[in-house]
Amino acid sequence: MTAARRRQPGEGSISQYQTKAGPRFLAKYSYTADDGTRKQALKRGFPTRKAAADYLRERVTSVQRGEHVAPNRVTVEEHFAAWLDGLRQQPSTVASYRKNVRLHVVPHIGALRLEQLTGTRLTKLYRHLETAGRADGQGGLSPRTVRYVHTIVHAGLRAAVRDGLVLSNAADKADPPSAKAAASPEMTFWTAPQLATFLRHDPQHELAMAWRLLANTGMRRGEALALRWSDVDWTAGRISVQRAVGVVKTKGAGEELHFGKPKSGRARVVDLDPATLAALRSYRAQRAEVALTLAKDDALVLGTIDGAVRHPERFSRAWQTAVTRARRDLPDLPAIRLHDLRHTHATIMLGAGIPVKVVSERLGHANATITLGVYAHVMPGMQAEAASLFANLIAEEA
Repeated sequence: MTAARRRQPGEGSISQYQTKAGPRFLAKYSYTADDGTRKQALKRGFPTRKAAADYLRERVTSVQRGEHVAPNRVTVEEHFAAWLDGLRQQPSTVASYRKNVRLHVVPHIGALRLEQLTGTRLTKLYRHLETAGRADGQGGLSPRTVRYVHTIVHAGLRAAVRDGLVLSNAADKADPPSAKAAASPEMTFWTAPQLATFLRHDPQHELAMAWRLLANTGMRRGEALALRWSDVDWTAGRISVQRAVGVVKTKGAGEELHFGKPKSGRARVVDLDPATLAALRSYRAQRAEVALTLAKDDALVLGTIDGAVRHPERFSRAWQTAVTRARRDLPDLPAIRLHDLRHTHATIMLGAGIPVKVVSERLGHANATITLGVYAHVMPGMQAEAASLFANLIAEEA
């Protein structure tokens, strides 16, 4: 019988020890620390010698390749706190990340060391959040929210790998809700006649210009509320979308409105139709009659009567109230959210045959692929029209 090969220096060692639960194994190996000193690392608790050997082989190989991660006791909570403090994102995004980490990550895995995280542990967390993850104890979170939590966890662990705190990203091996399960709720929008009927219903409403501007440009709520008169090019008939306002909520510190870049991270130009441009010009004159400061170049186009920025959430509630009132007189008008005005703008344009790239530029999407993905429901009819047009062209040549 061939004797078992003795491990050579640098290959590490495996030892067996006894516990109340039975035999366990530990793996030990050496590595060179950042200061040049030689140190030993030890990990206990392996149920089998093979499991210890697999771990040891991985660690020794990482030492030989210069990819070794020195043992540390950094916890999930400690790492994510440091990561969020240095995150370069919009304040509203960072605030959202903090809230989700505080509510859905730290209470469950915050005390674990980073090296203890595995894909299985994270998958178990996601399943728990889906069934009983609500902070108020009233059931589980939606697959969309859980997938968002996974996105945050993945990004945080990617930073941990980059910083040399762990060898690999455990979230890569986790099983979050699928993209299909986490898809956005079914999109609702108005047809062109429905939109026109609503805009004509109460032209004297305080925010009638706001509704018209959103409907005719496809701007996001925060972008419209951050628009200044200096952003309007009266000669070219276009507006420059350069900023957006959002609500930043911080636990213990309340909320504040913050101006930042548009969601895409870059400014864009949106052309206006002559009628909307004329309506804007008239609206500015009306504002000037109230107070000259409301019509100055640096004034907000849709600001309050005092010139202040409107609160985005109260602005959305004003929309819901306006739609509810309109539906009393127009019972066939579907109820839609404020954001659905953006969907309405895109859907009407795409349905009219406007190129996807043009619509994508107006909406401020990073690329046309995003637009195609969001508004795929419009494409079947457009394809049918294209097929008929193509067939007619061929028939003419026959």
